[in-house]
Amino acid sequence: MGRDHAVTRKRGRGRNTSDDRPSRIVRAAITLIAEGGIEALTHRRVAEATGVPLGSTTYYFTGIDHLVEAAMKEVARHSVSQLREWEQNLPPDADLSAALADFVVTSTTEQRERTVAEHNLYGAALHRPCLRSTAAAWDDAFAEPLVSRTSTTTGRMLGTLTCGLQMQVIFGEEEPDHDTLETLVRHALVR
Repeated sequence: MGRDHAVTRKRGRGRNTSDDRPSRIVRAAITLIAEGGIEALTHRRVAEATGVPLGSTTYYFTGIDHLVEAAMKEVARHSVSQLREWEQNLPPDADLSAALADFVVTSTTEQRERTVAEHNLYGAALHRPCLRSTAAAWDDAFAEPLVSRTSTTTGRMLGTLTCGLQMQVIFGEEEPDHDTLETLVRHALVR
């Protein structure tokens, strides 16, 4: 009986749901993607950044595509959550153009690293079919808080515009110009 107990205990090892290694590994992958893009991501670099054995990264994420998919799901979840929180904190009569310009400025300055990772991962779906359904679901979920403020078509257009403005600001070397961003959003809303 003692032997059976030892075997059971040994078999019980493995993926421990209370272990935060998978989430630590994903967070490290997101940071590495923000710093050097998808092509800079390796299991070895993630293990070093996380401070876990290399075997842990390959245990939880069998290949780089698996890790990239987990990272994309996490940044999509965070991105949508952030926009939902932003929308819920807006008063009903908020100036949506000014508020969205604020959102773009904040996401490209205070949260720049995260936004860079988001756009790297989103763009990766162009060449990685395994990411396309996650990218499409992300688009839909990102538009929802904007749809609730406007209409289905306008909300989807604002979601696309917000992402495009984030990319333009990230590509630029200057601080984002709030007034220009607000003017672009206002012009889109008037149409």
